[in-house]
Amino acid sequence: MKVAIVAESFLPDMNGVTHSLLKIMQHLDERGDTVLVIAPSTLENAPGMVEGATVRRLPAVPLAGYRNIRVAVGGVARVKTLLAEFGPDVVHLASPFVLGWRAVRAAAALDIPSVAVYQTDVPGYAAKYGLPFLENWAWLRVERIHMAATKTLAPSTDSLNQLRGHGIPRVELWRRGVDTERFHPSKRSVAFRRKVAPAGHKIIGYVGRLALEKQVEDLAVLASVPNSTLVIVGDGPQREMLESVLPHAYFTGFLGGEDLATAMASFDLFVHPGELETFCQTIQEAMASGVPVIATGKGGPVDLVDSSRTGWLYAPGNLGQLLGYVSDLIGDDAKRAAFGAAAYEQVQGRQWSVVCEQLMGIYNQAIADHPRLTAALKGIK
Repeated sequence: MKVAIVAESFLPDMNGVTHSLLKIMQHLDERGDTVLVIAPSTLENAPGMVEGATVRRLPAVPLAGYRNIRVAVGGVARVKTLLAEFGPDVVHLASPFVLGWRAVRAAAALDIPSVAVYQTDVPGYAAKYGLPFLENWAWLRVERIHMAATKTLAPSTDSLNQLRGHGIPRVELWRRGVDTERFHPSKRSVAFRRKVAPAGHKIIGYVGRLALEKQVEDLAVLASVPNSTLVIVGDGPQREMLESVLPHAYFTGFLGGEDLATAMASFDLFVHPGELETFCQTIQEAMASGVPVIATGKGGPVDLVDSSRTGWLYAPGNLGQLLGYVSDLIGDDAKRAAFGAAAYEQVQGRQWSVVCEQLMGIYNQAIADHPRLTAALKGIK
């Protein structure tokens, strides 16, 4: 089939949306499908072909506070022209909000089915960043996009219920895959552990963007855990502030590829304090690495962490409970090992090939449903 992917962000910006898209594009390329990616322009020279797909860039401006994150500007006409020239069977809207709003309208005008993948809680971000007056407006935008799409895919039960609660129809669950070859307990490294914890302490690890919505500063409560070292993997606008708030933590900066897999497998425990995760891919990667997880009991982590078996979920905002759960596992080698083994087993079978084949079925269903849906929306019985 011919698939047009419209992405709010793409290479060289590497985040959860880009990571998922690359896995989908690899799968489409292996199948022999034809793919067009429409994405914002970048400050750096970016390839015109990625995983066999042609990449077309639209003018964009940087997002305030995130120099490398670009927001596409312009109207519907340019997107409509690109889609008309390509003639896709289906349009994949990756975490649509700005560019995705134009794309879903362009697809509707061209009578092309669209699959909108909800991946970023933009309304929640607005509230977290102290802009509550934008939260309702952001939800209105989300509702309009997903109501116009042929299908909407939610990554977790929480997101599914949230979208349905806003009256969005045709929503179904589609989770993310995990690379169980790249993320594996065998990647555990004595050299990495000596580098970040030379005193031989247990390692409590976090991986993710260093930004306000991730609530990494909450990990300051773990400074009292004896014989432990907090390791922070990632970069972002809050790094300097976090280095002052977490003076005893080891900051690695951004890690990718095998370096990230090595770091993840070398942790004794993985923590994630963010409350706005629609899924949380790093939790799956930690579990695939045989590392137990402690995360906030809200959003995507609720589906991923089997509390008291693969890790612990603590009540949002209850940092005393976070500290207690971390102390519990750091201080009990046998229990931690059992949790890690259970976490590893739980993610087996979630490979990207399986998840992407599910997506191909969803594409085909959207193509099949589109004529009937179009007729219904036009009031044709």
